[in-house]
Amino acid sequence: MHLLSAKMAASMLRLGSSLGRKVISGVTSRSQPVQFGINKYRSTQAATQAILNVPETKVTTLENGLRVSSEDSGISTCTVGLWIDAGSRYENQMNNGTAHFLEHMAFKGTKKRTQLDLELEIENMGAHLNAYTSREQTVYYAKAFSRDLPRAVEILADIIQNSTLGEAEIERERGVILREMQEVETNLQEVVFDYLHATAYHNTALGRTILGPTENIKSINRSDLVEYITTHYKGPRIVLAAAGGISHDELHDLAKYHFGNLPATYEGETLPPCTFTGSEIRVRDDKMPLAHIAISVEAVGWSHPDTIPLMVANTLIGNWDRSFGGGVNLSSKLAQVTCHGNLCHSFQSFNTCYTDTGLWGLYMVCEPNTVEDMMHFVQREWIRLCTSVTEGEVARAKNLLKTNMLLQLDGSTPICEDIGRQMLCYNRRIPLPELEARIDLIDAQVIRDVCTKYIYNKSPAIAAVGPIGQLPEYDRIYSGMYWLR
Repeated sequence: MHLLSAKMAASMLRLGSSLGRKVISGVTSRSQPVQFGINKYRSTQAATQAILNVPETKVTTLENGLRVSSEDSGISTCTVGLWIDAGSRYENQMNNGTAHFLEHMAFKGTKKRTQLDLELEIENMGAHLNAYTSREQTVYYAKAFSRDLPRAVEILADIIQNSTLGEAEIERERGVILREMQEVETNLQEVVFDYLHATAYHNTALGRTILGPTENIKSINRSDLVEYITTHYKGPRIVLAAAGGISHDELHDLAKYHFGNLPATYEGETLPPCTFTGSEIRVRDDKMPLAHIAISVEAVGWSHPDTIPLMVANTLIGNWDRSFGGGVNLSSKLAQVTCHGNLCHSFQSFNTCYTDTGLWGLYMVCEPNTVEDMMHFVQREWIRLCTSVTEGEVARAKNLLKTNMLLQLDGSTPICEDIGRQMLCYNRRIPLPELEARIDLIDAQVIRDVCTKYIYNKSPAIAAVGPIGQLPEYDRIYSGMYWLR
């Protein structure tokens, strides 16, 4: 039984890149469908006229507010899971790490099943049980034969409502999480992104890590876990999503039977505001062979009108590493310059969205003597998006973004994840033709306007680790965020 790490889950929210990451996901406020901020791009006529040859996504709601959503593709397997509007952002400094700790405890036994019973039952079904935690979500899901849907739903209900949270198991998982934290510290990309959040959202919930600090992990107890469940695991904050060989009516009846008694009111604290601050964190270590650097500006949440243009802009920057073929013939202008000048080992654009804010930027791994040049060309390319990006480039990026969206939805598990996240995000699942139509309506002028709004003359957040002696001072980097025009 494999548990996806919180760090891996967090990385799933860095979306919209040309590496084919998930495009529609994340948690956001209950909102109306995304609309473009420019009037002439509001039309969704193309979407309404599209003829779909895909299964319908059905949605129903229980009396307690829990939403049930599914797509029936008629295959012999299915994925079913609980998407919960709760993550590390709902923690405070004292209990930071509780959501992730609770995820670890989910499979350690319930009032009906010991840990051994649970593992044997899952294996005898030929099923898989998994969970992950992010800054704004906790997810528990199972993959099984379609005929075993009732058992899968019952197991999911059992582990989130009846976990024993035994003291011995808590102590054992405490050690597991501490080892996991040590492993994460060796993944420099994750370290840099944690630093980036810490400086961009200084002293706020988004600035804290998902795993929490070591002192919290050593002190979290059973009452902390129970309090988190009773505070956040409420009907209106949960989506039961399923995809594969699914009968929605059956799923709704199962949800009503197993989750109908969950509380219907949420009396916990509202989502804490997280203010972006242009700032930096530098951890210089000249003994390291490579510099790991992330730079970002503040972007937007998933329901904001500018989300999709920023996705296209993110795809325009693209991703590259030395193993790629094509070299200077790649479509990404930054990749061409990087390859020709041997400026870095790799770079990766990212567009991380949360409810009311986001980070749009680039992560790079460089030799010590190329850091300054690489930063210069990254910022030059950002400014070019604001001033002179062409229609041909935008058209190519839009096609790549649409292709990546479709490639993501291959199999019941990614479809189920897409349903669960979009239901938390928009309270509906946006049909692909509608999303494609909105992408199609973006042109070079929209990209220039939106990038100017979020990049030009904005104070960036920067996180850098390693031999970064050549990284320019912050004021100089900030001066690269604009040109005198």
